[in-house]
Amino acid sequence: MPSVELTPPEAARWAARAGLPLPDDRHAAVAATANHIHSVVAVLRELDFGDIPPAGAYRAGKEKHDAAV
Repeated sequence: MPSVELTPPEAARWAARAGLPLPDDRHAAVAATANHIHSVVAVLRELDFGDIPPAGAYRAGKEKHDAAV
């Protein structure tokens, strides 16, 4: 899937569509943050979680805590 970065004007337009109008000085920061989140999610999509059980299989009560380092 090709990755196209979100531009500041597009970030402003999408925020306005979501009912969150942005001040002009925030457009670039919001676009940069959205692009960073997108790059992290893209890396997570590439990971193979085939051998990892779903979160429902985890039992927190059975874990032993050891303060030794």
